[in-house]
Amino acid sequence: MLIQFRKLTTSDQPLQFHQTVDVSNAVKDRKDILAVQPLDVDLTATASVSGTVDVRGRLQGELEMNCSRCLKPISEHVHIPFHEVFQPVEDPESIQDENDDTTYVQGESVDLTPYVEEAFLLHLPLAPVCKADCKGLCPNCGKDLNEGTCDCDTEVIDPRLAGLKDFFK
Repeated sequence: MLIQFRKLTTSDQPLQFHQTVDVSNAVKDRKDILAVQPLDVDLTATASVSGTVDVRGRLQGELEMNCSRCLKPISEHVHIPFHEVFQPVEDPESIQDENDDTTYVQGESVDLTPYVEEAFLLHLPLAPVCKADCKGLCPNCGKDLNEGTCDCDTEVIDPRLAGLKDFFK
């Protein structure tokens, strides 16, 4: 997905991208993601009078993750909004405005694939759950508490008062 700035600015029409992008390399080191399907990418790149290129659209995909509480596999469909503004410059290091949302690019073209991968990674759920009221696993025996209770002692005793535990026995 390559945007050529000169070609886009001379064209009257915006540039459309309707592709699939394989993001499996971006998540290969993540142990919580079991499988990921290629993302469906629908983007529109529009050149402005000020020389910037505005890229907007959406990303969609399916991924299989582990529930962060009970570790069961869950399938999740993600809808990700995408928006980036690119500005071609001679020297991107000379730009001082760090609060600007514009991405300064050196050269005549920019590949959108790393930006698509970044948007995907930023929109992944931090703690995916299979259901909102998932009880998770017992911290002592490891039993799935969604399937029933366990026989573990859940009484919590303040360690400062542990010596008094057997006082009345």
